[in-house]
Amino acid sequence: MAEVRFEKVSKTFPPRRGGAPVEVLRQLDLTVQDGEFLVLVGPSGCGKSTLLRILAGLETPSSGEIRVGERAVSGLRPAQRDVAMVFQSYALYPHLSVADNIGFGLRRSRSRSALQQLKDGIYRLTRRLPAGLRIPSEREQRIEARISGVAEQLELTPLLERLPKELSGGQKQRVALGRAIARQPKVFLMDEPLSNLDAKLRTGTRAQIVALQRELGITTLYVTHDQVEAMTMGHRIAVLNQGRLQQLGTPMELYDHPSNLFVAQFIGSPPMNLLPVQQVGDDQVQLSGRRFLVEGDMAHALEARAAGEAHGSLTAGLRAEHFKLAPATNRNLPAEVTHLEALGNELLISCRLLEGSHLIQVRTDPGQRLAAGQTIHLEVNPLGWRFFEASGDALTMPEPTEAKGGSGEHPEELQVVLPEFS
Repeated sequence: MAEVRFEKVSKTFPPRRGGAPVEVLRQLDLTVQDGEFLVLVGPSGCGKSTLLRILAGLETPSSGEIRVGERAVSGLRPAQRDVAMVFQSYALYPHLSVADNIGFGLRRSRSRSALQQLKDGIYRLTRRLPAGLRIPSEREQRIEARISGVAEQLELTPLLERLPKELSGGQKQRVALGRAIARQPKVFLMDEPLSNLDAKLRTGTRAQIVALQRELGITTLYVTHDQVEAMTMGHRIAVLNQGRLQQLGTPMELYDHPSNLFVAQFIGSPPMNLLPVQQVGDDQVQLSGRRFLVEGDMAHALEARAAGEAHGSLTAGLRAEHFKLAPATNRNLPAEVTHLEALGNELLISCRLLEGSHLIQVRTDPGQRLAAGQTIHLEVNPLGWRFFEASGDALTMPEPTEAKGGSGEHPEELQVVLPEFS
């Protein structure tokens, strides 16, 4: 296994038809820990697939260095990098059987003499003959044993003699995975491997990939557009935009504490609701003429902001579950329902605030009886607020203050003065 490090990696494609050069990656620094499952997400054109192709050796970086373990691989041929890639289109060889597709990389992992190639070829031609007529090849026998083990692991044993055209989409994807697994690489690269599967098959294959990665412990970089895949598969998520890393963290870190407005809008389904507010105190904000209390860490962040003499406008972020249907009171927000999405286990309400006309989405239980055009009132969870400055960056959280003597120094001795009695 191996850690993967991208050090100041940039990639610029040359101009076409008189246009400007296209800068896809910009001084990107990223470390993938040994055995980690890292998911790369971002809009189309942000550079996530290019990053995988650079690591695989299919593209050359314009500048920077890539390391797998302690070895710099930027100048190595793809076959020397000890990485395996699973493509969105499966990239199976149509004229080869499932077994030969799985073993393709194994047979080309090392150079062979002409005599060895001849011996291997004769073995494959005679392997179905009676034992006395077969020409042995230890190398081919090891490859066949490896193919058999991988096929059993992926439940492909009954399909080994089939051609790709005789397989379903899910079976083709498992063959592509098997080809990568068979090589026992240091790093797996997966570029949207489930995008061509239907929803039900995608769910099952997603669980299978996670279980395989956990079992094998191989460092994995996984590119996807799917929010569910990103939130449920990866140990950490890296969010890219315009070739730059926006945030790196666990799924819940990105969901609960996005570092900027881009991440707030990109991570989560539905995305975070964004509303303009005014800070009106150490722990209060004003929205549409109403004051709301802020609790928890965000209250400390507002207090620190006020202490630094920063005041005025902020962009507030609230997830759909941080609104709750409530009675009509002066402190609750009135809104008009515009659209309803019944999802079985929950009801997603799209509505427009009557004061300010801001569109928001609210998540509630499916038992609510609502209709488009109906007026509802919303209570805000005081712990749910997130705030962003005009620059788009999240409000800086204050550093925790250390208790006196917490740095290792001896605290001052406590002097106790006892009262005198006559």
